[in-house]
Formats: sequence, structure tokens, C-alpha cells
Amino acid sequence: MYDAKAYSVASATSPFTATGIARRDPTPHDIQLEILFCGICHSDLHQARNEWSAMPTVYPCVPGHEIVGRVTKVGSEVTRFRPGDLAGVGCLVDSDGTCPECQANLEQFCPNSTFTYNAPDKHLGGVTYGGYSESVVVDERFVLRVPPNLDLAGAAPLLCAGITTYAPMRRQGVTKGKKVGVVGLGGLGHMGVKFGRALGAQVVVFTTSPKKKEDALRLGADEVVVSRNADEMRKHGGSFDFILDTVAAEHDLNAYLQLLRRDGNLTLVGAPDKPLPVAAFGLIFGNHSLSGSLIGGIRQTQEMLDFCGEHGITADVERIPIQKLDEAYERMLKSDVKYRFSIDMASLRAG
Repeated sequence: MYDAKAYSVASATSPFTATGIARRDPTPHDIQLEILFCGICHSDLHQARNEWSAMPTVYPCVPGHEIVGRVTKVGSEVTRFRPGDLAGVGCLVDSDGTCPECQANLEQFCPNSTFTYNAPDKHLGGVTYGGYSESVVVDERFVLRVPPNLDLAGAAPLLCAGITTYAPMRRQGVTKGKKVGVVGLGGLGHMGVKFGRALGAQVVVFTTSPKKKEDALRLGADEVVVSRNADEMRKHGGSFDFILDTVAAEHDLNAYLQLLRRDGNLTLVGAPDKPLPVAAFGLIFGNHSLSGSLIGGIRQTQEMLDFCGEHGITADVERIPIQKLDEAYERMLKSDVKYRFSIDMASLRAG
């Protein structure tokens, strides 16, 4: 084992403080990364503040699952990486590798998967610690290649926000000639716009804020609809092949089901904490489907990163020093960021 600098919370109401955490020495199949940037996901806030009853937080907690770094050490049996390579780590750091989900390259659904933080650590005991730290050690199977042409601060959120929006678009066959809606223009929504545009679709953004129109068009949207305007909504009735819903607050799903054409799909990637009512006739008439989507498996996450490299896609980020984590969390609650925070880990080493 070795000690690594990190920032952690000691309770649901505690501020972030500098701390030391234990990392394992690389096993024959492990890769050690010096973390350069780590994105801040809304999931980090929920976990740090123990807001998910189904996944109670174990303290101290070191969040972070949008990790980009440089390989510093590799185990004796590692074949795909060598020291100096750019690499990334997302939401998962292990799975059993044998279940039907793993065999289908869907490790995110493995019943024995290990999340990057706040999950049982089978190597050291206790729980896993995430990317708000100077280094991490991960099994080679869960380490991803980061295209060298991408800005690394903007590439970090691709490891969660990127794959969360890319996976359902690919599953639903978004391509040239398709009409795609993106509900909400936040950390997830802005990535949905970029991917929809790069895949060749006609992209329409739905927002409650008219002030976001200019930015949505800058990001690549063809049109922006203010969802509170009934006339604007009605104009698009029965015309969408696919709608990606990124909103985590209560809102009317039925209004969007009415916008789908026959066999159209509405996929939820936002996660409101209360159930949302759905009218059965909104699904039955038109063969509409309503589905949810998690992240993607490791193979698809690498596909997404390669796609981003080819198209020059990164998240729009605000770089922050790690010492401003608490301020970033409060701003995130107010949606005061365009569109993700990315922690510059040089600030941790300097501190």
C-alpha cells in the first residue's frame, strides 16, 4: 500500500477537507494513474450528502468517477498500457467478468460490479475511494484510452456525462435523418446536443428558460423550444424519433410522449426522486416507448471516447482548484455552471 493525497467528507454535513487515503500497490493486472483532472458529477453531491437511501454513504467519502490521468505504473501482465499513456476511469473499477451481463459487455449491470467510490473494496477492505485524489489504481479491464487531441479538463466528464448520453442515442439508432429532442440543457443535456449534432440528427432542445436559447444554438441545436409555451410544443406534435430527457426535477413526461412519432422513444437519464405519472394512452397510441438508461459498458465507453476524438467533442467545463469543492457543490445546486466543473489536480499537489 501507499498513501495518496485526497479530499474527503466526514459526514453528510461536513465540508471537504484534505486527507490521506490508502491505495494498493499495483497487482500484475493493475494500472496506476496520476490523476490530472476529475469532473464533478451531480451523483457526487448526492453521495457525499448521503441523499440516496438505496446506496447509503460510508464515511469518510472520497467522490469522483470522471477521471483522466497519466499512467505511472503498470502490472507485470498489463498489455494495453504503458507508463506515460493518457487514460481514463469512469463509474466502474471492477466486475465479476463471468456473468451474462459481463459476457455481453454490459458490466454496468453486473450484480457484482464495483463502483469507483463508496463500494466495497475487495483489495483493501472498507470502501473504494474516487477521483478527488492524486492517484488511483485500477484493473486494466476498466481503464480507457483517452484520445490525445482532446482537452483533458473537458474530457474528464465524458467518463460519466458523456457515456450516459451517448449510450441511449446509439441504442435508439440516432443518425442522419432522425429528429432528436433533448430535454434540459445542463451537464447531461449539453452533451446530448453535441452527440446528436455529431451523429447527424436534427436536434431540438426543450428548456423552461428562454435565456438558454443562444447557448443551445451555439452547442449545435437546430431549434430551441420553451417547454412552457403550449403553442411551441404543439407545433412539434408527433414528429420526434427520439427524445432524451435529462431533467432530474419533477416535470410532465406526457407532454413529451405526445411529441413522438410512431414507434418513437423517450429515454430518461435524469432521475427525479419522486415517481412521475404516465398516461397509458400516451404510450399505446403510436407504439411509443418510455425507457431509462444507465451508463454504458467498457467497450461502448471506449467507442464513445474514440468518437469524441474523431469529432473533437468535450464537455464545456469550468476548471476549479480542489480547494473550492464546497463552493462548486453549492453553485451546482443553483445550476450555476456551464456545464460541468472539472477539478485541476495540480492544485492538490501544490497544496
